[in-house]
Amino acid sequence: MEKETIIAALGALAQETRLDIFRLLVQAGGGGLAVGQIGDRLGLPSATLSFHLTQLRQAGLVTFRREGRSLIYAAEYAAMNDLVAFLTENCCGVGPDACRPPTVSRPSAGKSAS
Repeated sequence: MEKETIIAALGALAQETRLDIFRLLVQAGGGGLAVGQIGDRLGLPSATLSFHLTQLRQAGLVTFRREGRSLIYAAEYAAMNDLVAFLTENCCGVGPDACRPPTVSRPSAGKSAS
C-alpha cells in the first residue's frame, strides 16, 4: 500500500464521526447498511452523513452500491486489512505475529478462579 493511501485512510479515520461510521460498517459485515440506517443508528443528519461518507469513500475505506432508491455503504475490508498490515509489518522488528496480544486463559464454566 502506498504511503499516500495510508495517510489518506488514517486522516479519514482521525475524525470521530467518520471513525464511528467506519466501525459501524465493519460491524455490519459485507452486506453493508443503507444510508438511512447509518444515520438513524448514529443520530446523524443527512448532510453531515453524506459529507463523512464521501470522505471515507475518497480514502478507499468504504464502497457503495445502489439498490433501488437506496445507497448501501459497506466497509472495504481489503483496504482495512492492508492498513493494519502496513502498520504492523515491522512490529518489534520481527514481523506482525509479534504484535498479537498474549492469549489469556479464562476459568472454565462452573469452576471458580483461584
